[in-house]
Amino acid sequence: MGAVYTQLSLQERRKFENWWHAKVPVREMARVLKRNRYTDKAMPELNGYHAVVAQDKYEQRRAIHRKMVVHPELKEAIEDRLKAGWSPEQIAGRMRLERHPIRVSHETIYRFAYSKDGRDEQF
Repeated sequence: MGAVYTQLSLQERRKFENWWHAKVPVREMARVLKRNRYTDKAMPELNGYHAVVAQDKYEQRRAIHRKMVVHPELKEAIEDRLKAGWSPEQIAGRMRLERHPIRVSHETIYRFAYSKDGRDEQF
């Protein structure tokens, strides 16, 4: 089994930002900072690591892999059933019975319902 990777919290990102401003050698931070570095060709003085930008990039990367984002037709079907009063267990079970091409567990539906996107919807 490989190494376990944990996501950085906003507090940890701020610590890295402070290290950046304190001129800690880049090699020590490069592994983490490389993919979250902000660059702007029009205003190069803004280039660097900023905790809030890194957190936004992290949230965007995580959103890309969610089934509800990748498959909007699945999201629509689930939203319709939630609005009709179905429970997440009923939705997941019915999708299994109907042999829906994209399956989703009741935990995924709960996660969606309580996420920022799900809370914006009126169920």
